[in-house]
Amino acid sequence: MTSTAEHPTGGPADPGAGATGRSGLRALLRGSAGIAVAMGVMNVATYAFQMISARLLGPADYGALAPLMALLMVVAVLQLGLQATGARRISADPTHVAQIERVVLGVTYRAALGLGALLLVLSPIVMVVLRLDSVLPAILLALSAVPLTVMGGQAGILQGERRWFPLGMVYLGMGVSRVAVGTACLLVSPTETSAMLGVAVAMVVPALIGYVALRRPRDEGRHSEDHTRRPVAREAVTASLALLAFFVLSNADIVVARNVLDDHDAGLYAAGLILTKAVLFLPQFVVVVAFPSMSTVDERRLALLRSLTLVAALGVVATLGAWLLSSLAMVFVGGQEYAEVESRLWLFAVIGTLLAMLQLLVYSVLARQGTRSAYLVWVAVLVLVAAAATTASLGALALVVVGVDAALFVALLALSLHRLRDPAPLS
Repeated sequence: MTSTAEHPTGGPADPGAGATGRSGLRALLRGSAGIAVAMGVMNVATYAFQMISARLLGPADYGALAPLMALLMVVAVLQLGLQATGARRISADPTHVAQIERVVLGVTYRAALGLGALLLVLSPIVMVVLRLDSVLPAILLALSAVPLTVMGGQAGILQGERRWFPLGMVYLGMGVSRVAVGTACLLVSPTETSAMLGVAVAMVVPALIGYVALRRPRDEGRHSEDHTRRPVAREAVTASLALLAFFVLSNADIVVARNVLDDHDAGLYAAGLILTKAVLFLPQFVVVVAFPSMSTVDERRLALLRSLTLVAALGVVATLGAWLLSSLAMVFVGGQEYAEVESRLWLFAVIGTLLAMLQLLVYSVLARQGTRSAYLVWVAVLVLVAAAATTASLGALALVVVGVDAALFVALLALSLHRLRDPAPLS
């Protein structure tokens, strides 16, 4: 196709300038920086879907959708564990990339089907625990988990092979399809069931992109017993359990809120958590950039400290913004229908900052292949649930979460810095 674009003066556009612009964009998307851009778009789209859902559903119905989305994030730890396993193995041993790809995909498909079946069996329990009006949203959650998990294995292979462009397309497909399909479903029928239907359909898009990206001839290459199904599955489970601890901690409060607060206050708390998740997602590019350095013995301590400083600085800016510009922040949280939570938005920004720093610490543990530090996170989950169950107001629940997250951060940072003094990989 020939372009007919012209300059403002009426002359023909400079083809060299256009080619340079397209070349620069293509280079960006195919480089590692493109992943940061793609992840940013994905996170913005995810946040946009939450904001749109809050506006279209209202506090009561959004209070039912929010814990479903939180549970989906917890379920996604298997996807992240598979991605970390595939990426680490291919990067560390590229001579066996064909075998690793085949085994990782095999383990991924089995894990996806197993997880989906398990969630289907548990769907009546999910309905009762989350106090849903029907079991259908829980069933749709189970169906969503299958393509989501498949995408994890695919993304890990693409990441390990440093195929940044298709990996970026996978991330873009995940975010853009969710906001587009999910919003369309909500406009047709503004219910939590309709929203989960949109999410389930949207999850298929990134899995299809990953399938197309990996569908090409492969030289089988050499075989290694280190990359057979059992060790790959074991590593994926280990990584998933470490990440599960963090995601349970970061989402447990919305489940507690659903059970200790009335529907209105639970919806207000869920709206406040939109800001929390935005602050948590904001510095994810830091993890992407810092992870290789945190995996290197000579650099990991300094990389961790610098990254924590940057994440903390971004969190301070976000918290000050939520405090000083709370009326503007309400536009992104859900509007005046949620006005009662405006005075506490800064507190939700603090929670997001603490979670972002905790997430970085967890990935630091994975980078040095440690696992025992995750036990501290599980202890924090138990303390949080026990303490939060005694609260009866939105503000008290938020303060409990801040206290538990802050205590865990101090303990985990102290332990991590102590472990990082030793050059050998420790847990």
